[in-house]
Amino acid sequence: MPVADWGRREYTASLEEMRRLRRERRAGRIADTLILVEHPPVVTVGVEGDDGAAAATGLDVVRVERGGKATYHGPGQLVAYAIVDLEPRGRDVRRFVHGLEEMVVRALAEWSIAAARVSGRRGVWIDGCRKIASVGIAVEEWVSFHGVALNVSTDLSRFEQFHPCGFSGEVMTSMERELRHRVVLSEVQAAVVRAWNELFEPPREPGLLRSPPIPGAGP
Repeated sequence: MPVADWGRREYTASLEEMRRLRRERRAGRIADTLILVEHPPVVTVGVEGDDGAAAATGLDVVRVERGGKATYHGPGQLVAYAIVDLEPRGRDVRRFVHGLEEMVVRALAEWSIAAARVSGRRGVWIDGCRKIASVGIAVEEWVSFHGVALNVSTDLSRFEQFHPCGFSGEVMTSMERELRHRVVLSEVQAAVVRAWNELFEPPREPGLLRSPPIPGAGP
């Protein structure tokens, strides 16, 4: 399926383009698409979040329609937005989100980072206590947008200025913190694309993923 590399792009411009692409997908004018992008520093607040604490960071704060609370985006973080029509995929939003998390898990495995989903918590975790990727999507007219944010070489101190996704900022980690060496963002992009192609394909009949459900996975 198509993959678009937006490079480094300001968040609000990306948001407007993502919304436009969602409408284009609903109209059938484009295919399901994965967008890869890196943003300048910004805090976004989902439908469950509160702007107050995020405003104290001194960064631009943007309220958006995705699920979840507040999170930070910035240099060294790979953001993957999934514009996908869920109607021919069974309208199974939960399993779609689990698929996006699994995409990150598989990409991280290429660096021998053992990450996983944790029952009752969104995102991708290491040892059940260090969060390396956040997930939050929106679905309108059964087309998804927004997606996942993977910390590659992110400045983790930014998270300590508020409660990302409702957790203490200290829970956040990155690939470089875990590996203790430099990681090239473009190589991570390639790994994410490989995992995306393994997990998602244009549906031939109602269904969602090539892979079976992950045993013991919670909501």
